[in-house]
Amino acid sequence: MSLAEKIENPVTVELLEAIGDAFNARDVDRIMSFFAEDAVFDNARGAEVHGQRFAGHAAIRAAFEGVIARSPDIQWHGIDHRVAGDKGYSEWRRQATGPDGRMEDCLGLDIFTFRDGLIARKDTYMKLVG
Repeated sequence: MSLAEKIENPVTVELLEAIGDAFNARDVDRIMSFFAEDAVFDNARGAEVHGQRFAGHAAIRAAFEGVIARSPDIQWHGIDHRVAGDKGYSEWRRQATGPDGRMEDCLGLDIFTFRDGLIARKDTYMKLVG
């Protein structure tokens, strides 16, 4: 990637790391500051082929608040971050104590699509044990 392309593209590995830091701080206001108002979050689980879809700030905020409330010790450990054009790829290991007290441990990948430096779409994939 040329220097000119890097300057024009606000999507960087550092941006992906900052998003991960906000999730690990469990700071929903900070998390939401990275999302466009009309963003879409496609969670890994759901009744549709794309998983459960949350559209817009209010729905996405409620989804993240729910995850944090169910597992207040949740952490995403970054494995690898990559950027290609308007796409960001974050591979991670998620660990948390579930509501039933059992340890949850999974690997996952977020594919972010950015528009004007903000997340327009977050598409999550996970490998679950069991």
